[in-house]
Amino acid sequence: MNEKDKQEISLIGRIFCLEAVILLMGIVSLVSWFYTKELTQLFWGIMITCGAVILHFVRKKDWKKHWEEQEKMKQVYEELERRKKEKSDDGQ
Repeated sequence: MNEKDKQEISLIGRIFCLEAVILLMGIVSLVSWFYTKELTQLFWGIMITCGAVILHFVRKKDWKKHWEEQEKMKQVYEELERRKKEKSDDGQ
C-alpha cells in the first residue's frame, strides 16, 4: 500500500467519522426547515448540531489527565479531613 492510498483512506475516515455524520444530519435538518417551515425540524436540527459540537469537545478532552487530577484533589481533601479530625481529637 503506497502513501497516496493511505492518505485517501485517512481522508475518507475523517469525512465519515461519527461526529461529522451527526453534524451533517443536524445541518440537513436545519436546511430542510427552510423549505418546510416545520418547527420539529428546526428543533431537531438545533439539538443535533449542538450535540455534535458538545461531542467534539468531550472527545477532545484528555480524560486520563482529568481523572488523575480528580484523584489528587480527593487525596488532598482526605488529608485535610484527617488533619482536622486529629486536631479536634487532640483538643478534647
